[in-house]
Amino acid sequence: MLRCIFFDRQSFALWPHLIAVVLIAGMAASAGDSRAAELALNTREPIRILHVMSYHATWSWNRDQFNAFQESLGDLNVEYRVYEMDTKRRSDPSWKEEAGAQARALIDSWQPDLVYANDDNAQEYVVRPYARNDVPFVFSGVNADPSRYGFDRRSNVTGILEQEHILQTLHLIREIAPNVRRIAVLMDDDPTWIGVSARLRAAVADLPDLEVVSWDTLRTFEEYRQKVEAYQETVDALAVLGVFALKDEQGNNTPFEEVLRWTAANSRLPDFSFWGSRVELGTLAAVAVSAQAQGRAAGELAREILVEGGSPDNIPMRPTLKGRPVISLARARQLGLDIESSTLLNSQVLTKYAWE
Repeated sequence: MLRCIFFDRQSFALWPHLIAVVLIAGMAASAGDSRAAELALNTREPIRILHVMSYHATWSWNRDQFNAFQESLGDLNVEYRVYEMDTKRRSDPSWKEEAGAQARALIDSWQPDLVYANDDNAQEYVVRPYARNDVPFVFSGVNADPSRYGFDRRSNVTGILEQEHILQTLHLIREIAPNVRRIAVLMDDDPTWIGVSARLRAAVADLPDLEVVSWDTLRTFEEYRQKVEAYQETVDALAVLGVFALKDEQGNNTPFEEVLRWTAANSRLPDFSFWGSRVELGTLAAVAVSAQAQGRAAGELAREILVEGGSPDNIPMRPTLKGRPVISLARARQLGLDIESSTLLNSQVLTKYAWE
């Protein structure tokens, strides 16, 4: 496959280089030497990899995934381009359609050897339309079931699923606040939370002494504030899922930092999520999915395709398995919670809020 991609991009004047690549690749095949295959890759023009971010490059989740992905391919001759869809800050459907169209136009014009696309909006608006295309796609950070995007029927897509550490997080929040029995779940209307909430429902169903009393999909920050205030006397904890697409009075997305800071200042309830970025901004606890683990694993899949000649349809999609317990000690103190030292020793502990 790599030889075909190379041939398509070279003029007839480059036949000597092509012959060298074929010879070295033949050495790899006959001797079983993967290093020879890597040498073949590095004698040609740089491998083109387009990274399509669902969000923006300064968002730590995206940045950490991409850095780890690059580390996995660090010894290869790679030219990267990055396209930021920016759908964390601009979540209206018309913008997502436009951002997806721009990313697809870049794929068609630049013709990358591989596209690395992270998070769900990139799958919906960029990867899904390439069902009958030879460009291989590798994803990470995907919350939805791959069948939602038709990936179960695709031969050119594989990747790393972002499956939350739900049971571990529920266990952690009840170590910190043992009286938690009744939970309310809060989320915005982004499609990302469909898969997350489905997995949370399944996990809670296996815990007979834990009840989710409400699943609230909210569209405005005002609705969110009203729900949080109403739950102060009726539930024991809040599961804070989606806080990025809550509209302000002008119809713009309220910055998620503002949403979480307001929650820390106005709620007396223990709260939890499944991402470390929330804990940095005031949420009590999470067993967080690792962005680095997601990106590193995606890079390993890309290497398998680019170096070893693997076909995406023969590379199983899989989640990363290891979570990272994160606790906001500042929030625990505000809530008057004493946490066992053994729990703290096994967790990343944040002693201050991000805004302090």
